[in-house]
Amino acid sequence: MAADSGTSRARGEPGRGPGSGTTPGIPRECGVGSLPPFPGPARGRPSGFEFIPGPGTEERLQELGGTLEHRVIFRDTYYDTPELSLMRADHWLRQREDNGWELKCRGAADVLGPHTQYMELTAESAIVAQLCEVLETEGLGAGGVAAVLGPLGLQEVASFVTNRSAWKLVLLGADEEEQPLRVDLDTADFGYAVGEIEALVHEEAEVPTALEKIHRLRNMLGVPTQETAPAKLIVYLQRFRPQVYQRLLEVNSSSQREATGD
Repeated sequence: MAADSGTSRARGEPGRGPGSGTTPGIPRECGVGSLPPFPGPARGRPSGFEFIPGPGTEERLQELGGTLEHRVIFRDTYYDTPELSLMRADHWLRQREDNGWELKCRGAADVLGPHTQYMELTAESAIVAQLCEVLETEGLGAGGVAAVLGPLGLQEVASFVTNRSAWKLVLLGADEEEQPLRVDLDTADFGYAVGEIEALVHEEAEVPTALEKIHRLRNMLGVPTQETAPAKLIVYLQRFRPQVYQRLLEVNSSSQREATGD
C-alpha cells in the first residue's frame, strides 16, 4: 500500500539476520524488501528476501533478461537510543546521504516464509510522528527528523558506504503490464556482499503473488531454499559494535522466552 508517508514492497530475501538463520526473530534488514535485519519470521510491510550473491549473479540476471538500471555509491547512517529502543521495537531509522530519511517499521506479520515485510516511511512528518509514538514522547512541534534527534535521545549507531548495482527483470510469461522485479546487489565498504529481490505491491492482497514471483526468481538464480543472509547493518554491528549486537541478541532471546513461557 503506497501512501504519501510510506511504501510497501514485497521482497524475497532468504533472511536478513546476523547469521545463517541462527538468530530467529530479529529483523533482517531495515524490507516486500533493506533494514534491518536478522533472520526470522516475516514482520512488517515490505516483505523481503536477501541472499549471498555469487561471482556469476550479474551474468545470470542478464541471461534471464534482466536490465542494469544503474550503479550507485551511497552512505547510510542509522540512529537509535542508547537503550536501542527503536530496534527493540522493530523500527529502523536511517539517513541516506543526499537522499533523506527513512523509517522502516513492523507491519502485518501474517505471511510465512523466509521473507520480511516492512512499512517504509519517507515523509519527515510521518517519521517524526512514528518516532514520538514509539518513544512515547509528545510536544516536539513540527520540526524535521534532524531537529528531534537530540530531544528523543537518538544517536548514531552505524554508518557505512555501499556500492550497489540495481537491476530490473520481468519473468518469462509475465503480463506485459506487470511491474518488474527489482534486484539490488550490494557490497559494503567493510567487505560484505548481499543481494535482495524486491517486488512493488499496491495493496496487501498482492503480497502472496509477489512473493511467489520472488521465489521463482530466487530458484532461477540458484539460491538455496533455506539460505539466509543477514542485512548489512547487522553484519556491521556484529563486526564493529559487538556490544550493541549482543544487546540485540539478549533482547531477542528474552522476547522469545516471554512468548513461549520459558
